[in-house]
Amino acid sequence: MNFARALTTWGSPGGNRGKLLTFFFHRVLEQPDPMMPGEPDAAHFDRILTWIGQQFVVLHPLEACDRLVSGTLPSRAAMISFDDGYRDNHDVALPLLNRHGMKAAFFIATGYLGGGVQFNDRLTEALRDFRKDAIDARWLGLGTLPAASLETKLLALERLREKIKYLQPESRSEAVERVEALCDSRGQGLQRGRVMMTPAEVRALAHDGMEVGGHTVMHPILLSVNDETASTEISRGREDLASILVHPPTLFAYPNGRPRSDFDQRHVAMVRQAGFSFAFSTERGVATSSADPLVLPRFMPWDSVPWRFKLRALRVTVGL
Repeated sequence: MNFARALTTWGSPGGNRGKLLTFFFHRVLEQPDPMMPGEPDAAHFDRILTWIGQQFVVLHPLEACDRLVSGTLPSRAAMISFDDGYRDNHDVALPLLNRHGMKAAFFIATGYLGGGVQFNDRLTEALRDFRKDAIDARWLGLGTLPAASLETKLLALERLREKIKYLQPESRSEAVERVEALCDSRGQGLQRGRVMMTPAEVRALAHDGMEVGGHTVMHPILLSVNDETASTEISRGREDLASILVHPPTLFAYPNGRPRSDFDQRHVAMVRQAGFSFAFSTERGVATSSADPLVLPRFMPWDSVPWRFKLRALRVTVGL
């Protein structure tokens, strides 16, 4: 037994003291993309799955949730999840998961299936095309953002994304269009191919034993819309998936997912009323049997060096 596994066994002993560490991702790129430095490519994701398998026991998502609640988790229990519904989840991530014998949950924003493009991807392509030294974002209260180098371009992208995602949906769309105009964006990256999965590809995930879960329709920050809109987004997203799958989904992930910033107890009640049994936030941590099954934490791995990856996962597991 390696050192990281031994310490993880100590920190996550299983049974009624068991802990569930849920890893979450968004994309797995075919090749590295300098405009998406936080997204693993296929080779790196393959290594990540190896590291996870060396340190944790990866469970099927439904089994993980059921055993969490019943207090019967094995030692070192873990689960893998993906948000949004990107095409590369099917094309790139799925074969790698199958190769490693691992199952994952895929949380799908149904309104983008097929030809849809989320606002953050439009912003990425707009900044990719930008060829000036700075972008005027004073209209967003961000001043003038340097963008002459890749480093400053990425910083500008992050600030624009964080500001725009909390706008009302109509205002968000208008803001993205304005950024695209300022950048004289041609969206060449988006024109090279479809970004999101199709319903058939979602069904293929389920056919391969993966779990498909809800993630609303248009991925709004739930606290940024009124209660009626939020409830409709949650329930209609589940209905959309029920029409694609054999059974309606029982898992859900909150868009953006930060408790109190992105959703609150009103939305937890909506998720329960819609028929979901388990729901995931993006709050860093591990779940225990005492956790609210509709507000389960998750962990996004960033490290590219194995010992750092395993150490960070261990620290989250033991609560450091």
